[in-house]
This record gives sequence, C-alpha cells and structure tokens, in this order.
Amino acid sequence: MSDFDHRVGVKEFNLVTRNLRLSNVNDDNRAALMAEIDHLFGIDEAIFNTKEQSIYLAYDASNLNLDGIEDVIRKHGADIHNDWWTHTKEEYYKFVDQNVKDNATHTPWSCHKSPPSAGKRK
Repeated sequence: MSDFDHRVGVKEFNLVTRNLRLSNVNDDNRAALMAEIDHLFGIDEAIFNTKEQSIYLAYDASNLNLDGIEDVIRKHGADIHNDWWTHTKEEYYKFVDQNVKDNATHTPWSCHKSPPSAGKRK
C-alpha cells in the first residue's frame, strides 16, 4: 500500500491499529462518538463492534494519539473498560504512540559519516 491508499494525514509508515473494549456505550451515544472519532485528523479507520463492545482504530500515530481519542470517548459518556488486560494494552499503546511520534521527528545521524571536508582533495 502507499500513502495514497489512506485518508489525508495518514502515512503508511506511522500507521498503527488499536483494539480496545469500551464501557457505557449505548445506542444514544454510539453514533455521535463514532462520528467525532471518524472526523479526527489522522484517523484512517474507526469501527465499533457492538457485540463485543470494542472499538477498532487505525490511525497515524505521528498526528494523533490514544489520549486524544480517549478524551473524545469520555466526552460522550463512554469510557475504556475497567479490566486488567484492557489497561495493559492501553498503556502499551500509549508507549508505542509516543515512540512513533518521537521517531517521526527524529533526524537520523551516523558516527560513520565522513566529515564535510573529507570529500575534498587538494
């Protein structure tokens, strides 16, 4: 796939996928919640599984992070499910999101690079 196969603001290199269980999601707040998440800059895909009460997200971690998505979830009266496994995944996802964001802005260097004057012969 290329960057043209994704929405605006999503680069293939920084694309991450997330699965989280949610609580307090009902018919009243689900549509508004998913609509707002779907319009966030950097989101590629957002799907809610009603049977399992879980959300599947694909987004560019250099433009968006899980904290921003959780704010939208809480704004609509829902929350991340309160169990050990969901919290473990949530913390791991946040760590990886920060790592992707840091690496997207990092300029690589090498100590094996020739100095700028090394290519000039006298």
